[in-house]
Amino acid sequence: MPGIDECLLEAMALPGARGASLVDWTSGLALGTAGDSPVGDHETTAAETAELARSAAEFDTFVAAGESVGDGPPVEDLIVTTRAGYHVLRFVETSFDSSVFLHLWLDRDTGNLALARLRLRDLAERLVLG
Repeated sequence: MPGIDECLLEAMALPGARGASLVDWTSGLALGTAGDSPVGDHETTAAETAELARSAAEFDTFVAAGESVGDGPPVEDLIVTTRAGYHVLRFVETSFDSSVFLHLWLDRDTGNLALARLRLRDLAERLVLG
């Protein structure tokens, strides 16, 4: 079971990975980072991606009628496609408040979005926080 640093290193081993971070979406702070940041500053990237994650996690639009979401957010992951890359945000269920997500920035030409999604799901399930 990997900790934060090991988890981010595994994420960076994915084809096309440019940067990875673990972010608390309630505070907008990066709990760990690896690789590059799209804007050159990991804390700015964490704050900006946290806004997006917070919106998806807190709005009822993403909950189907009659669906039970449990303790965590109703969204498993978010994918944002830009001209040069992909940003995958994977929510991590934790024993405390489940307010963290993994953010992986992939190069669009060399990244494999499907593989990244599957691996981030696996990493999120195995991640040990505490």
